[in-house]
Amino acid sequence: MAENINGDQLPQAMVVQQKGTRISIVWIIPILAAVVAIGIAVQRIMSEGPTITIVFKVAEGLEAGKTFVKYKDVNIGQVTAVKLSADYSKVEVTAKIDKSAAGLMVEDAKFWVVEPRVTLSGVSGLGTLLSGNYIGFEVGKSTKQQSKFTGIEVPPIITGGQPGRQFVLTAESLGSLGIGSPIYYRRLQAGQIIAYDLDPDGKSVRMKIFINAPYDRYVNTGTRFWNASGIDFSVGASGLEVRTESLVALLAGGVAFDTPGYIVTAEAAPEKSVFALYRDQVTAMKQPDANSARYVLYFNESLRGLSKGAPVTLLGLTAGEVVDIGFDLDPAGAKLRGRVEVLFYPHRLVAQLSSKETAVGKIFEQNVQQRHAFIQQMVERRGLRAQLRSGSLITGQLFIALDYFPDAPKVKIDWNRELVEFPVMPSEVTDLEQKVNGILVKLNKLPYEAIGADITKLLATTDQTLKDANKAINRLDADVTPGLKTTMEEISRAIASADAVLKNTDATLVGKEAPAQQELRDALQEITRAARSLRVLTDFLERHPEALIRGKTEE
Repeated sequence: MAENINGDQLPQAMVVQQKGTRISIVWIIPILAAVVAIGIAVQRIMSEGPTITIVFKVAEGLEAGKTFVKYKDVNIGQVTAVKLSADYSKVEVTAKIDKSAAGLMVEDAKFWVVEPRVTLSGVSGLGTLLSGNYIGFEVGKSTKQQSKFTGIEVPPIITGGQPGRQFVLTAESLGSLGIGSPIYYRRLQAGQIIAYDLDPDGKSVRMKIFINAPYDRYVNTGTRFWNASGIDFSVGASGLEVRTESLVALLAGGVAFDTPGYIVTAEAAPEKSVFALYRDQVTAMKQPDANSARYVLYFNESLRGLSKGAPVTLLGLTAGEVVDIGFDLDPAGAKLRGRVEVLFYPHRLVAQLSSKETAVGKIFEQNVQQRHAFIQQMVERRGLRAQLRSGSLITGQLFIALDYFPDAPKVKIDWNRELVEFPVMPSEVTDLEQKVNGILVKLNKLPYEAIGADITKLLATTDQTLKDANKAINRLDADVTPGLKTTMEEISRAIASADAVLKNTDATLVGKEAPAQQELRDALQEITRAARSLRVLTDFLERHPEALIRGKTEE
């Protein structure tokens, strides 16, 4: 109790809480509506998936509210916004992903724009011509969640879950190969190239390939890959060869693989193993020669037409190949000469021996000293020499031939040198060229102008002679022919008169052998012979009118 100024105590108010306060029914409906809205919002948040951002270089055909994100042709999200990046160089696409696909949004997931694509390796995305472009998705193998991704420009060739294995090929250049180029096994399509890139050193190209199951089990440690693109033309000393794998490889390029027959056992190649890509099948399948001998040949003639890989033959059978071509300084004559290094394969010759001589050949192949002694004997006694020869007159390709030249001078081979020099013989092609050049030189020395002048004079003389002969024939027709015609008419009249007289005489002297009758008959025979001779003369002059000038020649 408080006191006033007079000291009197005044009453003080006290707060008393009311019991049983009630909420007004007016607030029940708003409270219920708020609870329902909160529940719906929580449920929506719980049911929605994550929102991600995908960065593309361009956003061709992508529209907010219309473009979907698809995985295995199932919609797993939808684009909600499309805008430029902060630096205006790229496009940021925002997409809402379904809750069911939230676990797929990991850091190595791939996104790309699916649109119609026409390439030499095939046609894809034709369905988008009606439905429009959409964003393709490929799941990754990581477990780390991520919300921002960078889209790829080229769709992946191999999708996840496809049975098979990946490998790597290395080559000096890509050639006509590309992503999607087919890979063949015994001319059956077994896989394709899925990616390629330049090595960090810039000296080669690495290609990622995928071999489908069950063909991947045929890839082992001894498998060889080669470029089967287009048409393979090879022109060498053996002639022209044409090879192709298929029509698709002809147009779009391709790779083929197989295991050489001389590799009996080989382990299965682990995934992502690296293989060399050979330029052609012949090079890829060629058997390596561990036991080989290297020789050097020196030629004092042109090496044009001789290339690396050209065969070295012994009596027409392949015994080695050319591995290097260059120049060398001849110490004796202080001049340049051609240097050719060859590899000689003894086992190839042993393989050509008969079964009875195989054992001897094996000793020749394995025993180096016996091999040297045998070769030295062939060089000294039989004249074994190396010679450049033409493999094709059309292409001009050369090869090395080992053959016998009995008249060749004896040569001693120095087997102690690091690179043994094998004796050679001049090429027959060079001799032929020298003979042809000699003929051409002689032809160039001929006096063509003087010969032409003489021919011109001869033609003029011949023309004048023909003109004179023509004049003589015309004169013969004008002068001689009419006289001959008159003579013939007179002879005919004389013969008719004589015939009439003879008939009269025969009638008078029938049955008598009068002398006058015999004389008359002799006279008529003389006249007949004269007429025949004149006819012969006339026929001869008609055939040879020049006889009036030159006279009759002997037959």
